[in-house]
Amino acid sequence: MIRIVTDGAADMPQEWLKEFEIDIIPINIHFGEKTYLQNVDLDRDGFYKLVDETRKVPKTSQPTPHQFIEFYKKIAQAGDTILSVHITSKLSGTYDSAVAAAREVGRTYNVIPFDSMCGSAGIGMLCREARLAERAGHGADEIVKRLEVLREKIDIFLTLDTLDYARMSGRVGTMQAALASLLNVKPIATLGNGVLNMTEKVRTRSASLERLIAMAKEKVGDKPINLTVVHARDLQSGQVLLDKALEALNVKESYLTDLSISIAANLGPGTVGLIFYPVE
Repeated sequence: MIRIVTDGAADMPQEWLKEFEIDIIPINIHFGEKTYLQNVDLDRDGFYKLVDETRKVPKTSQPTPHQFIEFYKKIAQAGDTILSVHITSKLSGTYDSAVAAAREVGRTYNVIPFDSMCGSAGIGMLCREARLAERAGHGADEIVKRLEVLREKIDIFLTLDTLDYARMSGRVGTMQAALASLLNVKPIATLGNGVLNMTEKVRTRSASLERLIAMAKEKVGDKPINLTVVHARDLQSGQVLLDKALEALNVKESYLTDLSISIAANLGPGTVGLIFYPVE
């Protein structure tokens, strides 16, 4: 059996963990002198509560090679193949930690670290596709080749409700965040080639949602797509965005899920986005 492992930057419906047998190694979240493990001793609600109380955004860090080794030992048996799918190496050192751990446990497990070149639900959808391919009878090498093709096709378009979190986390400057807040500007961010970029600013929330739909339409036209809508503490906006997407795009499969702490820590509550790829 192929074990599928990902990290705390991956987003997916909770039921996928059991349905597609996906294991998540938590990221480390540092609030002052205290360190938490994501969704082990600090969940999303607890995270937002701490940020609201302290007005500080925590630092997050990737699992160490040692944490990976211990995690692999916990979820796998000797001789297992472990497909370890992780957030883009251009934004995090998680993939590098997985590579280092793979070298250490190479005599016990066949660990295949895979750089998703994306984040959030893009990783989740790659994990799902990997399991579906395995159940269809494909071996590890074939699955990796399929994921290499798919990761080039995944698009991630996000809109932020505020730049406050990006300012607190150091992603944007104080002046830029203050100006955006004053003008009620809603930034648009894209994740492409493994890099997160602020690409546009629109004036209202409704306009930002419409712009995300327009960007997706420009990208895929009428091609069928699999789509996940993500939201950070804003289920209502997530549902509105999903409804608009289903009306405007040729959606084969769609999902709605929460944005992970590691990404919300940099982009903030109210962030919503479209993550999709064309299907055959």
